[in-house]
Amino acid sequence: MSVISKCLRVLIIATGLSLSAAVSAAPPAGLDARIEKAIKEHGVPGMAVAIVEQGKIVHAKGYGVRRLGGNEAVDADTIFPTGSTGKAFTAAALAILVDEGKLGWDDRVIDHLPDFRMYDAWVTREMTVRDLLVHRSGLGLGAGDLLFIPRSSRSRADIVRALRNLKPATSFRSNYAYDNILYIVAGEVIAAASGQDWESFMRERVFKPAGMTSSVSDEKDRFANPNRIQPHARLDPRVRGLGPQQVLPEREGLGQVGAPAGGLSSSANDLARWLQIQLAHGVLPGDDGKRLYGEASAQAMWTPQVPVPITAYPAPIADITPQFSGYALGWNVQDYRGVKVVQHGGAVFGVLTFIVLVPERNLGISLQINSEDVDVMRGLGYELLDHYLGFKPRDWVADFDSWYKQRLDGGLAALQAASKNARKASRPSLPASGYTGRYADAWYGPIEITERSGKLRIDFQQTPNMAGMLSHWQYDTFRTQWDDSSIEPAYVTFALDAEGKVARISMKPVSPLADFSYDYQDLMFTPSADGRVVAP
Repeated sequence: MSVISKCLRVLIIATGLSLSAAVSAAPPAGLDARIEKAIKEHGVPGMAVAIVEQGKIVHAKGYGVRRLGGNEAVDADTIFPTGSTGKAFTAAALAILVDEGKLGWDDRVIDHLPDFRMYDAWVTREMTVRDLLVHRSGLGLGAGDLLFIPRSSRSRADIVRALRNLKPATSFRSNYAYDNILYIVAGEVIAAASGQDWESFMRERVFKPAGMTSSVSDEKDRFANPNRIQPHARLDPRVRGLGPQQVLPEREGLGQVGAPAGGLSSSANDLARWLQIQLAHGVLPGDDGKRLYGEASAQAMWTPQVPVPITAYPAPIADITPQFSGYALGWNVQDYRGVKVVQHGGAVFGVLTFIVLVPERNLGISLQINSEDVDVMRGLGYELLDHYLGFKPRDWVADFDSWYKQRLDGGLAALQAASKNARKASRPSLPASGYTGRYADAWYGPIEITERSGKLRIDFQQTPNMAGMLSHWQYDTFRTQWDDSSIEPAYVTFALDAEGKVARISMKPVSPLADFSYDYQDLMFTPSADGRVVAP
């Protein structure tokens, strides 16, 4: 939704085995002790794991606690936000409507949403329902995420209308670039085609028939459930991921407006049933053969539509680099040693989820964690896959921990080098009052710069509680000090016109490891009397 670094938000994992290898018939001996040891050593508050093999749930259990310092245990019914793994649920909801003849994968979006517009009129006419799901729209990585991340006062209709102001980064259908915003549009297509909002459709047409009794599609229902986790993260002001574990405000995550892209909450027991349905190509658990969606839709959702560029992982985790990778309808499809793996990661602030399916082995695994310690979650995931697929046991947690520390250390070194080399002793061109005023960006909307006792303050007015002080950095560039420390810091640069007045404001993240959802670099604010962009 999730709101996190690229490595945290798109959790890519793959595995495989030669076809002659035997699959283990039970979870590994000592699994509980292994998980408990890993979360304790790494300061992870809690975790939940589900495993399905040959159509049977062989493991569904919680570990640790829901909140750091608390004593309420995570169990198999504790709900976690599931982040972008929810994209597959939105795709499944569309599949149900495809099966009912209420829409087609290749229907034009504009035929279902007449107010839908992209920046380019031709793309508007050609964009299909399938295009909404496969990250080939021409938008840049995470484009428009600030419309609803970390939160928003906008409606989904507002976000659909904002799309027309998002400039493309590439031509239509030419490149893969992960986005969330078009899944929000997909949620509106579901509402238009079904006559009920996305939340109720998920609740009544997906969760209920699937027997997923604790899963929720509305954050109000999540907050009403006492058996829910609290999110946690390490919020060193220099680089997120360093420092002690902290409890995050749970009501300031993705927000309901972005839910079709990653706003579901679910438990180990419910995700186990989801794994069963996926592996059975839409057949619901039980003996009556009823389906959630048909075989043709199951195949469509697992069929890659766009190649995903492959970047080799470094040592000590280089072995996980796939030979091919593609994005299907809400799923990543890639290989590892010649075996197809269908998978997706999910991340919202302070919570991670990972789901991996090995169709040839009728194997499914889900892991949920109430912190951002990706090394623990992915490491334990690989250890489980090694067990079930017959690989030699390996301490993947240690290997991922080493990789993750290298990444954080590299980010910190890059940040320190940039600060040392780039910052110049200087003064701002204007007194504080000269920078104040209302400004607007074409796609984001309004911000306001105010003065308090000679100090500047910035307020993103359609993102509740996204406000903070501006401290001078150099020349006419300032650094944010957000009231909410979980928001990525940014540089704010004022450009002056010939008369010495602010003509525009640009931004960029401070951290080189900042999550792509903080797409500050796409913003360009200009003066505005009423919060709207003034045409030149």
